[in-house]
This record gives sequence, C-alpha cells and structure tokens, in this order.
Amino acid sequence: MGTSSQIEVRTSRRFEMVDITSKVRAAVRDSKVENGLCIVYVPHTTAAVAINEHADPDVTRDIIRSLDDLIPVENDYSHGEGNSNAHIKSALMGNSRIILVEGGEPVFGTWEGVFFCEFDGPRTRRVLVKVIQA
Repeated sequence: MGTSSQIEVRTSRRFEMVDITSKVRAAVRDSKVENGLCIVYVPHTTAAVAINEHADPDVTRDIIRSLDDLIPVENDYSHGEGNSNAHIKSALMGNSRIILVEGGEPVFGTWEGVFFCEFDGPRTRRVLVKVIQA
C-alpha cells in the first residue's frame, strides 16, 4: 500500500531554499499510511532536497552563502549553459530524502524541516513524494 503525490514549488531567486515541510506532512497524512517510509525526490539536475533546521531562517541563508563560497557561479567550468555551479551543488546536496512515518506522521527532530533547494532559478519545479507502508 502506498500513494504518490506531487508538490509544485515556484522559486523567485537563482539560489533559494524553500520550506516544504507542511506540504510533505500533508502528503503523508493524505496517504493514510500509519507506519512506513516517505520518499521525497526532486527530478531536476540543478535542484536538491535537504533536511535541516527550519526554526531559524539564518540557517538556510548560511547554507546558501557557504555553498556559493565553495562553488562560485563564475569559474573555469566546461559546461556551456552557464549553470555548472547549480549542477555541482545539486550533486552534493542530493536529490532525495527518506523520512520515517510513524503514527501517520513524518518523523522529524525538534528543529527539522524539509527544504527544496533551488540552484538555477527562478523556476517552477516539482517535488515527488511517495509514501509506502512498511
């Protein structure tokens, strides 16, 4: 038993982390799965998904700034589209996360949330959520 759903995310900046925790929670609740796994997958090569603190917005700003310091927009990249830095950030951050489901709810730590990570925006993107009974 399981369900699939899709979350649409519209970003407004080139680099952005969008809190999608409430939408992931809703997808888990709508699935009616009591105990299982929630897979959050981003099918884009210049975006990612992360779990991190969502109580303080300075954390996401620090993550974005640090990634920009490590992987600058301008460098001696070979890829001709001008978004190599976005591909590299996406590869490092990862395109999926698995979240435990217990009692019909996703299991998060006290301060944790789920973020869609945009590295090549602004765009309209999608996040796929699959909840399966275990």
